[in-house]
Amino acid sequence: MSVDFIVGIFRRVLNTPEVKADSDFFELGGDSLLATRVLSAIAREFGVELLYDEFAQNPSPVELFEKVAATVP
Repeated sequence: MSVDFIVGIFRRVLNTPEVKADSDFFELGGDSLLATRVLSAIAREFGVELLYDEFAQNPSPVELFEKVAATVP
């Protein structure tokens, strides 16, 4: 489990290589529909279902990774 995986999801969904661990999804052009794709990919890979509100409050790969890591035993 690594933040790099979530960076990869962001890059794929946003169709840009410009994503870093601290990049803000919404500042890079993401919207709520694209966010659901990110959340689905995280759920498939890590088995953790995050809410959209959690994503909106933590819109970077590193912040999402911290949320995931906190819920995975």
